[in-house]
Amino acid sequence: MSKAHVIGLGKSGVAAARLLKREGWEVEIGDTKTSPDLLHLQQELAAENITVKLGYSLQLDGEQDPQLIVVSPGVPWDIPVLVQARNQGIETIGEMELAWRNLNTVPWVGITGTNGKTTTTSLVAAIFQTAGLNAPSCGNIGYAATEVALASAQAGDHTLPLDWVIAEISSYQSESSSTLSPRIGIWTTFTPDHLARHKTLENYYNIKAKLLHKSELQIFNGDDLYLRQVGLSQWENAYWTSVKGEKELIGHRGFYLEDGWVMEKLTPQSSSIRIIPSSALKMVGTHNLQNLLMAVAAARLAGIESDAIHQAISEFPGVPHRVELICTWSGIQFINDSKATNYDAAEVGLKSVAAPVILIAGGEAKEGEDTAWLAEIQAKAAYVLLIGNAAPYFGQRLASIGYHNYLDVGTMAKAVDMAGDLAQKYQAKSVLLSPACASFDQYPNFEVRGDDFRQLCLTKFG
Repeated sequence: MSKAHVIGLGKSGVAAARLLKREGWEVEIGDTKTSPDLLHLQQELAAENITVKLGYSLQLDGEQDPQLIVVSPGVPWDIPVLVQARNQGIETIGEMELAWRNLNTVPWVGITGTNGKTTTTSLVAAIFQTAGLNAPSCGNIGYAATEVALASAQAGDHTLPLDWVIAEISSYQSESSSTLSPRIGIWTTFTPDHLARHKTLENYYNIKAKLLHKSELQIFNGDDLYLRQVGLSQWENAYWTSVKGEKELIGHRGFYLEDGWVMEKLTPQSSSIRIIPSSALKMVGTHNLQNLLMAVAAARLAGIESDAIHQAISEFPGVPHRVELICTWSGIQFINDSKATNYDAAEVGLKSVAAPVILIAGGEAKEGEDTAWLAEIQAKAAYVLLIGNAAPYFGQRLASIGYHNYLDVGTMAKAVDMAGDLAQKYQAKSVLLSPACASFDQYPNFEVRGDDFRQLCLTKFG
């Protein structure tokens, strides 16, 4: 029996292990961590004849080496053992690739980009599902892709077959997927992120571009400066989108806004047709109109009619942790933008809400260019409450531009506790959590951080 080793005991790793076991592999799964929860999971998987090694890092010694290694999304692709495995000819893939190999008879929509992926993925899935299609969303959102593949395999003939897979695909997942080839590929935005892992902007771009090159149809955000500069000439047959009107397509086909309508232009020479009024979307911000255009483009390229698109968009409630209204107190909106884990996303969050703002920012700082974010703080923030490891550094950056209305308060609880009084003092219209940071210094992930903010706000102001 061939042996497979899965690195990482998260939900994607566990689903990958079960999927491999179903395929007839001898499976072991390893994780460098250990905890009571992982020990419980170890016992559960042992009952399924899956070996779990906790506090363990894979070693290749030539005797018991696996024939296949499957890597969870958070594991760097260039750690020594994976480089060694590839040099030795051991097949090494990501869990997204494993899911694709099990679901490649189904058309996929693959959504990648620095920011905007989750909202666009959610919008696409909502439209496809409203149109009556069995089209689960997965990947970096909701279910792991291997969970969808496992559920499909276990259900067999007892459920509706999948019509589409709607996958949010990070650069990590794209990097480790050699054959993943969506029917429709969407590239939402491109700005520096994850450079600690990908080293250079060019390398990061090429990893993203790989997914689009492998996609049958490509959709690009034509309002993204970098994609526009680099891509208009490279991707001549792609569909481009713009909130600024048809003139921005520059001889390309695509989707754009005009007089409050989403317009479709399927060839550079064809006449445009109206699809839906943009006012159907309840979410605020120009960035969400960009997300809307890309989602409508995917739906139309999949053959979905305008009525279903209009219904889905009208009913779409928004995405948790992305400019999410939690409550209103004394006319002040409390808004959760915990998913803004880099400067560009946090800048977009600030642009989306009414000023003046009380901003809560900080966490585990990332590399990136903060100039535009700092300028937006100067323009819109009445006061900034800083939390987490990045607080001292952010304080220095704010002071360097002559902004002094900030305080290092340490924790989310302290920030929320002070936010109401500050909002009243400065007559702020909103209190915005938009951290511009990862969450790992204080929380397991951005969702738990956002949930903490939500609970604190509802307890004090709800």
